[in-house]
Amino acid sequence: MNHLAIDLGAESGRIILGSLDKTALTLREIHRFPNNPVRAGGSLHWDIAKIWTGVAQGLHAIENDTIDSISVDSWGVDYVLVDSAGQVIEPTYHYRDPRTQISSSAFLRKVTWPHVFDETGIQFMPINTLFQLAAENSPRLKGAHKLLGIADAFNLWLGGEACIEESLASTFQLYNPITRDWSKLLLKELDLPAELLPKVVPSGTVIGEIIPALKTDCLSGAKIVATCSHDTGAAVAAVPAQGTKWAYLSSGTWSLMGVERDKPVINDTARELNFTNEVGYGGSIRLLKNISGLWLLQECRRIWGKFDYAELTALATNQVAFRSIINPADERFLAPTNMPDSIAAFCRETEQPVPETPAQYTRCIFESLALLYRHTLKQIEKLTGDKIEVLHVVGGGSKNQLLNQFTADACQVDVLAGPVEATALGNIMIQAITLGEVADLSSARELIRTNFELVRYQAKNPALWNEAYGRFEKLLARDQ
Repeated sequence: MNHLAIDLGAESGRIILGSLDKTALTLREIHRFPNNPVRAGGSLHWDIAKIWTGVAQGLHAIENDTIDSISVDSWGVDYVLVDSAGQVIEPTYHYRDPRTQISSSAFLRKVTWPHVFDETGIQFMPINTLFQLAAENSPRLKGAHKLLGIADAFNLWLGGEACIEESLASTFQLYNPITRDWSKLLLKELDLPAELLPKVVPSGTVIGEIIPALKTDCLSGAKIVATCSHDTGAAVAAVPAQGTKWAYLSSGTWSLMGVERDKPVINDTARELNFTNEVGYGGSIRLLKNISGLWLLQECRRIWGKFDYAELTALATNQVAFRSIINPADERFLAPTNMPDSIAAFCRETEQPVPETPAQYTRCIFESLALLYRHTLKQIEKLTGDKIEVLHVVGGGSKNQLLNQFTADACQVDVLAGPVEATALGNIMIQAITLGEVADLSSARELIRTNFELVRYQAKNPALWNEAYGRFEKLLARDQ
């Protein structure tokens, strides 16, 4: 059988074909297109029409393969407002739009942060949907028929029903993972009509068939499946783990580090450590922390206007170790206009050498991320009481050998890197489970272990990294 994953990321969209024949599982990229936000009038938006064009081009590029099912996954927290005809009410705001800087503080004067966390189990980030909606103007909301997550909107336009899949709903900070329903308290405080939010469906739900306008010989019988509409939920479903003493790191624009659990962990410690409880496949809980990731390097590269990631990594390899260390979680790195300038300012303020070359900036970013990963892993162990023995790194960052080795060194655990296309793989495997082709998630993970190469990195230089971590802890203490 053939399953199509439409993976919408914050930098690009991909159409990935997954083919499963008994125990043979293969992926093939059909189409890739850029996804660049639009800056206009002091705001940051997504160009939904352009993304749809990229998706449609990918669908029409399929030849000689009969597609059995399709599913879309995307980043979380952002939303699309649609009218009664299913058309977009513009604009669709980007999560880094500055409007939430004021709205988050204003909302928390109405509902205390402990109450918000008790209702949702979601960590505090100003970009969360809750605070985006607090910044909305009422005419837009009054004119809207439904509010959908990005992936769920695209599933609707492909032929599915208007619904929100549970993994994406859980990122909104409006969903209660204990009652498994929208929070009545928070909807009331936002003055949102209950009918604006559609029903929530479990991951692995068939929600329709492809619309006639998109049907081709290859797509004529394709079912639309809500897999894990949230890309991290899909990526974690593809983590090729065994046993219980493992954690995952979904490494890309964001870094998401966590563990898989049966029930949400909603207590004072989780709230104080700013952990989150997002829903995964089968109703599982992804106890995790959203932390800064390769966004720092992506933004530096945008400013420099040259260098590819492989070149920067190669240049960083031979630089002096720990010349400069930053705290990647510092708020100044969330949405700066000039990332290199922000890193330089941090170094000056902490009386460290300012990086002078792209290679030094890259080395600083990678070492600092690895130290932040160690800090986060220690928090996970504190929160769960479990010692982590293996860290699975999936996603685009799993290709970065230097960062993976730094992560193993900093965390002093074995790192297993791969698969790179974890999000698409998880999306595809959930489709296969839904259509009865694969028995369950355990079987899907076994298929991934069998068909995709994993690279193991073992920890080195413990004394050197312990010393660097001591420096890093002082930086964290400074920011608290």
